[in-house]
Amino acid sequence: QVQPVESGGGLVQSGGSLRLSCVVSRSSYSTWGPVEWWRQDPGKQRELVAGITGDGVSIIADSVKGRFTISRVNANNTVYLQMNKLKPEDTAVYYCRHRGLWGQGILVTVSS
Repeated sequence: QVQPVESGGGLVQSGGSLRLSCVVSRSSYSTWGPVEWWRQDPGKQRELVAGITGDGVSIIADSVKGRFTISRVNANNTVYLQMNKLKPEDTAVYYCRHRGLWGQGILVTVSS
């Protein structure tokens, strides 16, 4: 099975926004299954940020609730993580996980 691929990271000032994309391997006739966004910075464990179930139900971690949203687009097999009002503590490598397969991660850096 093909691993998901993340994109959209970068450097942003505190209070700014970024949108991460996760392209998953899925045919037009296949079901989605759950997709999750995780993050990890040095010295900390990887934590779940957001997820969307196979039925399209969103789950947002308390640490980012009200600032981050997750969405899914069927046409291009992409799950998005919209990150608004970013804080320096959001700085981390963000990973997408689909059907047990991890993407390679993408760095998000939020400056003060």
